[in-house]
Amino acid sequence: MTPHGELAIEAEGLRKRYGDHEALAGVDLAVPPGTVLGLLGPNGAGKTTTVRMLATLLPPDGGSALVAGHDIVRERKQVQRHIALAGQYAAVDELLTGRQNLVLLGRLLHLGRRGARARAGELLERFNLVEAADRAVGTYSGGMRRRLDLATCLVARPSVLFLDEPTTGLDPASRMGLWTMVRELVSEGVTVLLTTQYLEEADYLADRIVVIDKGRSVAEGTADELKRKVGRERLEVAVAHPEGLADAVAALTPVAVGVPVVDERRCSISLELLDESGGIAAAASALHERGVALADFALRRPTLDEAFLDLTGHPTTG
Repeated sequence: MTPHGELAIEAEGLRKRYGDHEALAGVDLAVPPGTVLGLLGPNGAGKTTTVRMLATLLPPDGGSALVAGHDIVRERKQVQRHIALAGQYAAVDELLTGRQNLVLLGRLLHLGRRGARARAGELLERFNLVEAADRAVGTYSGGMRRRLDLATCLVARPSVLFLDEPTTGLDPASRMGLWTMVRELVSEGVTVLLTTQYLEEADYLADRIVVIDKGRSVAEGTADELKRKVGRERLEVAVAHPEGLADAVAALTPVAVGVPVVDERRCSISLELLDESGGIAAAASALHERGVALADFALRRPTLDEAFLDLTGHPTTG
């Protein structure tokens, strides 16, 4: 495990070039042990390149990085003993059963026959695969395969886990199940670096987020900090009848920062409140005094999607 007080992942100025294309132009990362770092960016931003370098699968052209306290270039073997990597597609043998996949990997990792079977049993139970343990993996659903793939990553008990878009193609229920398992691992001290294009995934899992675009870090912070870069919370009001829209605008303008934004087609008004603490009550009172019938009245926070678009100029594709 990473020594006490030492970062689990530390990178400075990581660079990678493919011919004339600069895939990474100097990325810095600092990930404390037992946390999740979400690495976000549009397609081609350099997310997978970053993961492959940190996992010692690709040498950097510049910069340096330590993973679990070991240099990714000079101490590749030591790094590899502490990490595991799960990519976008399940790296398991479909002709073998789930149990056979895990036992085989355990034997390859020198756990011995008995140790490999014991570890396989633990992981099958943990990932809710006991009933399917002795079926060929080719019969598994997508969610079951992803759970088995994550289980294979844990056979050797890594301290650092790289998840490169691990829930691509999964249904919402399977995705949520995998999220729960990742959070459990982190609670036990495992450090996770997660790349994803599902922003709700980063919002739910990541302690901190780094946004990269065109090979460079363009923002870093918690999900809430990144959302605040877009702006403050906004009050969203929808009137029940179109004829009430003018009265609603007149009622809300005195409590708004600037001019409220009106959408006549949806009979809705969006505004930033002058007083964040008392503004909601003031807005509700002003609408009531004018007798405006409402269809909806809610305070809306900026989303991570909006922050992503603001930071990169690209919508998400996940």
